[in-house]
Amino acid sequence: MYSFGEEQIAPANGLELCYQEMGDPSGEPLLLVMGLATQMIAWQEGLCRLMAERGYRVIRFDNRDIGRSTKLDWAGIPSRADLLIGRRATAPYLLRDMASDAVGLLDHLGIDQAHVVGASMGGMIVQQMAIDHPRRLHSMVSIMSTTGNRRSGQPSLKTFGILLGNPPKGRAQVIERAVRTFKVIGSPGFPFEEDMVREMAALSYDRGHSAAGVMRQLHAIIASGDRTKQLHRVQVPTAVIHGTRDPLVKPSGGRATAKAISGARLMMIDGMGHDLPRDLWPTFAEAIDTNAGRARRAAATVADPA
Repeated sequence: MYSFGEEQIAPANGLELCYQEMGDPSGEPLLLVMGLATQMIAWQEGLCRLMAERGYRVIRFDNRDIGRSTKLDWAGIPSRADLLIGRRATAPYLLRDMASDAVGLLDHLGIDQAHVVGASMGGMIVQQMAIDHPRRLHSMVSIMSTTGNRRSGQPSLKTFGILLGNPPKGRAQVIERAVRTFKVIGSPGFPFEEDMVREMAALSYDRGHSAAGVMRQLHAIIASGDRTKQLHRVQVPTAVIHGTRDPLVKPSGGRATAKAISGARLMMIDGMGHDLPRDLWPTFAEAIDTNAGRARRAAATVADPA
C-alpha cells in the first residue's frame, strides 16, 4: 500500500516549499495544489493513494504563507479595505507568483511537464500556470474554483462572514472555527465527518498556523483580477469539477471556468459543497485519470499524425 514519504523542503521561486511524494517515482507526475488557508495535508492520503495506484507520481505541497512553507511575515496583514477593493498595489504577491512557486517546485524535482490539479484557490493557481507556463502542464483539473470574474462564483453572504471574520486565537479556537466553517461550506449531500475535520485542523495548527498568511493569500486572490480572457487562449486538456451546493465558490464559478477554456469538460456533482468528501474520492480519481488520458491521446496524435 502506498503512503507519503517524509516531508521535504525545496527551494522554489526564491522561497522554500514543503512537499511530499507518493507512488512510483517513474510514474507520470501529478501535482496537487491546495486552496486558501489549507495545507497540503488536505489532499488526504486515501485520495492520493487512489492516484498512486493508477501509476502516478503524486506530489503535494504547502503553498507560500501556509504550513511549513515560507511565511512572508515582513509583508504584514492587509487591511479590510485592501481586501474588499482588491487593491493590487498593496498586495505582496499575486496568484501568478504562486503559480511560479509551483513551477519552481517542478524545476527542483526535475519535472518538465506534469498533470496538475487544483482545489479552490489551488484551481486559480493551476489556471494561472496554464496561462503563464502552458508547456509545463500535461493536463489540468480545476476543482470548486472560478475565473476571478466578480460576476461568477461569488460566495454567499454567510460565507463572506467566514472569510472576513476576526481570526480565532489559540489552538482550541482554530479547531472550533474549522468545524463551524465546514458545517457551513461542506457538502450537504454527503456525511459530515467532524472527527476528521478536527484532526485535520489540529494537525494543521501544529504544522504551522498563520492567520496573517491566510489574509495575504486572500488578498492575492482578490487582487489578481479576472483571468477569463487569458483562459480563452489555454489549450491544455482541462476538466472542471464543481459541486451544485457550493456556497463559498458558487456553481457559476465552475461553469464560467469551463466556458472560458476551449474543450474543457464540466462535471457538476449533486450535493457537493466546498470540500472533498470521502465518498467522492473515487469520482475525483476517475475524472483526473480520464482527463490525463485525453492529454496522452492528444500527445500521441501530435507525435504520430498518421
